[in-house]
Amino acid sequence: MGRLLAIDGLNIVRRVYEASPEPDSDLKADIALRHALSSFRTLVNDHDPSHVLPAFDFGGTTWRHSLYQGYREARDPMPAPLRAALPGFYQTLEKLGLKPVSLPEVEADDVIGTVVMRWLNEGRGEAVVASTDKDLHCLIAHGALVWDHFKSEWHDHAWVESKWGVPPDQLPDLLALMGDATDSIPGVSKVGAKTAARLLRTYGTLDGIMEGAGILKDKLGETLRKEREMLYLSRQLVQLKTDVRVGVSWNMLAWHRAE
Repeated sequence: MGRLLAIDGLNIVRRVYEASPEPDSDLKADIALRHALSSFRTLVNDHDPSHVLPAFDFGGTTWRHSLYQGYREARDPMPAPLRAALPGFYQTLEKLGLKPVSLPEVEADDVIGTVVMRWLNEGRGEAVVASTDKDLHCLIAHGALVWDHFKSEWHDHAWVESKWGVPPDQLPDLLALMGDATDSIPGVSKVGAKTAARLLRTYGTLDGIMEGAGILKDKLGETLRKEREMLYLSRQLVQLKTDVRVGVSWNMLAWHRAE
């Protein structure tokens, strides 16, 4: 059986870059990408995968922007020196035998979601996702594991329940309810993680919650009824797209450790 290692590329690159207090510059980008390359080497060496998917955001508008114009409006754009240096970084990864994937109109999360689900559905073996992105933790419900490279810790079913109060399969509903300021996803007004988890434990699903909201006479019930449309829009925005035309074969993602 094989092991797929899906790497959320910019999750590593941006965190390494932003860890430095220095102002944006070509030198800062160069140093950050050298450290990021070291992280990629560590990941493939430590996890010993049979296949590796390094996925990167393409940038620009995505299908989520077509649903909601305010999507990610509060997020700072990628620093120009770092964006300019990325093509060279992709070439370096290719020299190592990796196949970076970056597709227009979809995010790296969607590419990872698509490839991981195909891998698991085909029964090819283990799937490890290297990322700290909470959106990708829903893949744990399907058998994947998430690896936090920066804390060197595994995130599994128990970790998600301890962190968020719901199992991985309910995580998209939780994120839809509470919203996500990072991506400018509104969610429901004044509903945080604890309230969202309580609602899901009580009613099970968004549909169940909205059915229950019809009889809730308090402020929360009123808010849920009033913001129903935005709640379901938020659910679409946080949901991974798992039918992306990725354009790579398993052979193209096969990893052969250098002797």
